[in-house]
Amino acid sequence: MSATVMNALFILSSFTVLWAAALAHKHEHFLQCLSIHSRDISKLIYTPINSSYSSLLTSYALNPRVSIPATPNPHVIIKPSHLSHIQAAVVCSKSHGFQIRTRSGGHDAEGLSYISHHLPFIIVDLKNLNSITVNIENNTAWVQSGATIGEVYYEIAKKSRTLAFPAGVCPTVGFGGHLSGGGYGWLMRKYGLAADNVVDAYLVDAYGKVLDREAMGEDLFWAIRGGGGGSFGIVVGWKVKLVAVPAIVTTCQLEKNLDGYAKKLVYQWQYVANKMDENLLLGVNLTGGNPTQGAKPNHKATFFSLFLGNSHDLIATMNTTFPQLGLTNNDCQQTSWIQSTLLAAGFTSRDPLEFLLTKTSFNTVAYKIKSDYVNKPISKHAFKGIWDRLKSPKMESAQLLLFPYGGRMSKIPTWETPFSHRAEFMYKISYVVGWAEQSREASERNLNWVREFYEYMSPFVSNSPRAAYVNYRDLDIGMNNEYGSTSYEEARVWGEMYFGDNFKRLVRVKNKVDPLNFFRHEQSVPPLALS
Repeated sequence: MSATVMNALFILSSFTVLWAAALAHKHEHFLQCLSIHSRDISKLIYTPINSSYSSLLTSYALNPRVSIPATPNPHVIIKPSHLSHIQAAVVCSKSHGFQIRTRSGGHDAEGLSYISHHLPFIIVDLKNLNSITVNIENNTAWVQSGATIGEVYYEIAKKSRTLAFPAGVCPTVGFGGHLSGGGYGWLMRKYGLAADNVVDAYLVDAYGKVLDREAMGEDLFWAIRGGGGGSFGIVVGWKVKLVAVPAIVTTCQLEKNLDGYAKKLVYQWQYVANKMDENLLLGVNLTGGNPTQGAKPNHKATFFSLFLGNSHDLIATMNTTFPQLGLTNNDCQQTSWIQSTLLAAGFTSRDPLEFLLTKTSFNTVAYKIKSDYVNKPISKHAFKGIWDRLKSPKMESAQLLLFPYGGRMSKIPTWETPFSHRAEFMYKISYVVGWAEQSREASERNLNWVREFYEYMSPFVSNSPRAAYVNYRDLDIGMNNEYGSTSYEEARVWGEMYFGDNFKRLVRVKNKVDPLNFFRHEQSVPPLALS
């Protein structure tokens, strides 16, 4: 070995040792800072030397595609149980050069709440901040961000069977993350999104201050209701208004094999679904794929619905608006609203409500989600390409979820919250591909399939910009650069896909409340000052 090479290796080795020593020094000072700012925080801090660190890190890392062994781990995980712990985490991270990732449920599709390739970083895990206080006298509830949707539904049902909240169907999703991106569900045609029903909130800002709606001002309050998580602060609690539901609701599910008639029904569905009574949501789940283990491919269309009323009135409505579907009482169940949330989550109406309290989703399937919005009916010719791709042998399991708009979603102005996808759209499409085989080949095959599908759909969906749903984060459409200095022009490529013209206002709010871009991630809103 030459002297030059040996010298180079010596320099590299020396640099590595010095860097490690500097990081250890930084780590020690960071922990001291936390203790100074919050004396009781020590038992809530987890570092890689703690025996429970790994299980805590992975327990809510719900997408194996992004949480792989080679993924950089957080320097520290903090599980705050009080606002002061979050304040300490913000102040000390800012003064010691750590990034913060905030996790409430771990369902974010790209893992941005618990993964960062920009070291060093910490995780603030909100699971201990999960209190729920329901007030049926004024039809409101205070919900901390670490609660799950299922826990919120359960607590509402303990007080009333005719009050509800318009959020999603997966009970293990964290409430904070769900609301930060809008939060759609089966009640949205009647009451809008979860974020549309927020009346107050409190958060910790980039300076460690605790602000409620009055203190934060209407601009920041507007931004956190659908402007995406991780950009403006850590929202710790939300005051939401509860909505009225009848004592009896009706849920239906009708499966049809993807033969010629079922395909015709799906094509016809797009002409009527957004025009139906706002008390009715009728969606479609198209499934395809070629499962491993020798299972038979299952290509079908499942029509699912929730109607705020009894089955007699629902059948009468369907016979008027969409008789071709042939919905009958045998396809439907009359339940209470809270029981309908069990059905939507894959349980039965006879299962105990305590099933909604499940905290962990034991997901072993890697997945990728992409999204689109449709503002004019897709042609039969285009649907032929959809059917062909759902029968492709290149992926293991795939779903296309078609979720209708209209109703209340068409009445809320596009500028009322950052979530701008309103009256101009007929329905939303979610493309979901999953695979159990954890290999590079399986990952590349399935990712290539969904990306090609997305490219194929480009002429048939919204454009200029092509709209996307921020709670289905998709790093394929663009990212901030590594140093957090992305310009407005660079960020608007993906920002306008998520927020439309509202992205401009989000940038202005960011510039006002966090001009140094402390709260940031791969798709956070950048401040205007950096452009």
